[in-house]
Parts: sequence; C-alpha cells; structure tokens
Amino acid sequence: MARKEETTTFTCPLKRGKSRPARHRPARLYAEFPHATRTSWSRFRRVIAKAEHIPGKRNPRFVVTSLPLTIPPRTVYERVYCPRGNAENAIKEQQLDLFADRTSATPMAANQLRLLFSAFASILMIRLRDALAHTRLGRATAGSLRLKLLKIGARVSVSVRRVTVAMDSHHPFQAEFARAHARFPT
Repeated sequence: MARKEETTTFTCPLKRGKSRPARHRPARLYAEFPHATRTSWSRFRRVIAKAEHIPGKRNPRFVVTSLPLTIPPRTVYERVYCPRGNAENAIKEQQLDLFADRTSATPMAANQLRLLFSAFASILMIRLRDALAHTRLGRATAGSLRLKLLKIGARVSVSVRRVTVAMDSHHPFQAEFARAHARFPT
C-alpha cells in the first residue's frame, strides 16, 4: 500500500473516536477493510490492520488474508499471523546462529550430520532459554546466548577426583551462568 493510503487507513479508527489509547502505555486497535490494487490484483482482498501506539511513535501493521470474514481481525493477527512470524524467526535463528545452512559437503551423510548437530544445538538453546526465564537473557537469541554464556574464557583444572572450572570473577553474566548451571540436569 502506498504510504499516504497507509497513514489514512491507520488513523481512521482513531479519528472515529474508538477507544483513545492512554499516553503512558501501548494500545492496540484492530480493523479490517477491503483493498484492491490498480493493476496487479484481480479482485478486492481483506486487509487486517493493527494500529499500535507506543509512547512517542506509531507502529502500524497490515496483513492481507483470504481467511473467512467470520474470523475477527484480532484473532487473525494474533493467532495466525504472529505465530507464523515466530516460526520464521526460529528458522532464521537456526540458520544464522546455529549454522544450519552449512550443508556444502559433497557426501549427504556429512550434511545430515551437520543438520543433526544444529538441531541438537537448537534444543540446548531452548533449554538454556527456559533455564534463564525472567532474567536479562530470558528472551535472548541463540547467538547472544552463545556469545554471552558459552564463549567465555575459563581455566579448567583436571585432577583424579574432580574437574574444576575457574571463571573470571567480574563476568557480567555470572549470575545468569550460575542459574543456568543450577537448573540444567547433570
């Protein structure tokens, strides 16, 4: 949609006096309308609009859908569109942060093994994220977790009775590391 059209459509529900958002917290309004392009679409399509107001800025989103009109706009956006986006983000994270896209070896078995290692790393990152719930790293990406918790310097000492890991006492994520270590099964 053109920017001018988007702005007009975005502000229409608010101009009509539908529940003005509070200034101190985000507010969301959902609407739907038919829309057609001048040349590329053969018919009108259903467009779901989400108007979100965050203090200081607007955050409009538009979804074109062929789902039945009986499904409310909020349900289409939150139950269909958002989970799809979350799944796409998980796939992107798997490819970029956990190197699932590196399948350039000639033998198929080597590529399959790489994908299995990547899937195993993904499961570990999900468990690590669960262990770190309600902390600074509770919603961190796999790349951030790897960088901030796993790629750190430590001195490993091995004796007959035990293995000790001595970490820097000034590590910025020391509390999160200790929490994750305590919650992971040994």
